[in-house]
Amino acid sequence: MVALWTLAANTLGEMFVLALNAVGFVACGIVWNASRLFHGRQPSLPGLVMGAIVWIAAVMTLNPHAVAPRMMIGAAIVAVYAALTAAELGSERRRKLQRRWPAATVPVLHGFVLLLPILVGSWLRPWDEKFGSSIWVTLFSIELVLYAVATVFVIFMLFSERAVTKHKNAASVDPLTGMFNRRGFAEACARVIDREANAGRPVTVLICDIDHFKSINDRFGHPAGDEILKLFATVMIANLRISDLSGRIGGEEFAALLPCPLEEGLVAAERVREAFAASDIVVEEGAVDTTVSIGVAGGPAGTELEVLLAAADTALYQAKRAGRNRVQAAEELPLSLENWRRKSAARPTPARAQPALA
Repeated sequence: MVALWTLAANTLGEMFVLALNAVGFVACGIVWNASRLFHGRQPSLPGLVMGAIVWIAAVMTLNPHAVAPRMMIGAAIVAVYAALTAAELGSERRRKLQRRWPAATVPVLHGFVLLLPILVGSWLRPWDEKFGSSIWVTLFSIELVLYAVATVFVIFMLFSERAVTKHKNAASVDPLTGMFNRRGFAEACARVIDREANAGRPVTVLICDIDHFKSINDRFGHPAGDEILKLFATVMIANLRISDLSGRIGGEEFAALLPCPLEEGLVAAERVREAFAASDIVVEEGAVDTTVSIGVAGGPAGTELEVLLAAADTALYQAKRAGRNRVQAAEELPLSLENWRRKSAARPTPARAQPALA
């Protein structure tokens, strides 16, 4: 913008150049407001036009032949907008730094280049008719083009990152409860198990199955069933530690991974069971049964998630057969998943899958 003003001042009318530069400052304000909108903030309409207002006021006040002050004021306005844009793009600390630094660096570099006339103004001489063809104007022109290209790249990068994050979350989160789904739960658990294995600490898995869930759907309808699922998700999260992982891995089946020994896992499971049983949901059709059966399995450091889930599932089956609304610890871990699969295929259908026992 500064270079365009310098080059066109002798051929275009003064008012046209003034309006053209004012539009350029508004464009800088648009870029800044776009960065605000990207982070979910409200646009600043006064900030959008403030640069243009300052520019017009300065030009109307200064001597028409005062080329250097005009250029310095214009550069300062653009530099301020660049700094504001950099601050907005670099403000979201939740993003990974290696993906965020170009978003803030590009506006900072642009602002630094535009501040050169102020920082080293005494070197940019002479201020005469030959200045329009000087190397400084050429450098400014090239920088403006590079900034425009880099800004488009940065915006594309940010939107691509956001789209990837959105799709990744959609693939790993259960939309009804907001918890991990089976895939997200397994991926998160793998990281925790590796961390605990490196420290030599045991882990415990809980599998929870809401009792009589099929009858809840039959009596009160699927919307009521969905509310019960959301209620249990809330109860489960509220009664586990922040370091514990939980997710919905099936229809009415939930699981949790606790970095603790089996004994502590049993205490946590009992806390969840009691809290859900105390919900006391009553609707027009009658009281809603809010009980849950929980199978618990613990293993030494490095025990695979599937092995723990297999053992907890066996314990859950035993809790269902024993009358539901109880916590059952696994007697032992399966020697291998293959042996557990053969035993599972040979035993009767789990009680929770049958209408009479669901």
